[in-house]
Amino acid sequence: MERINKILSNKIFKHYLYEIESCEKDRIFCKHDMTHFLDVARIAYIINLENNYNMEKDLIYAAALLHDCGKSIQYNYGIPHNIASCDIAKDILSTCDFTEKEISAIICAIRDHRNSKVINEFTLSELLYKADKMSRNCFNCSASKDCNWSNEKKNLKILI
Repeated sequence: MERINKILSNKIFKHYLYEIESCEKDRIFCKHDMTHFLDVARIAYIINLENNYNMEKDLIYAAALLHDCGKSIQYNYGIPHNIASCDIAKDILSTCDFTEKEISAIICAIRDHRNSKVINEFTLSELLYKADKMSRNCFNCSASKDCNWSNEKKNLKILI
């Protein structure tokens, strides 16, 4: 997990974490912070293991840590965060010993993490999409009634 620790210590990554935290300081809904990133990574890795996808742990964690890193750009400039996150992730990954093929797979997963069409593709994109949605604890959220997610989208119970 040396490459993952390089992401965590990367100045660009830290900068965008700080930017997101600043933008979301008064947010009552789910936050896009390190807790969310690690929840997504761990859920994706569990799905990977349970389904014998045999995807590399580093790729799963890298995609999960970086999938929302462009959220502050969305807040400040209106650029969808999955698109902004791709550009940021590419810069970070290139300094953390990932190959071009790995970077391409991670970028694809980040780009598609909001696209339900990736379900049942058995790809990193599918893992990230599912884990991102499953990471939200709507059943225990004090802002759930004000959330714009439909009840069909909300996690109102734990799935196993």
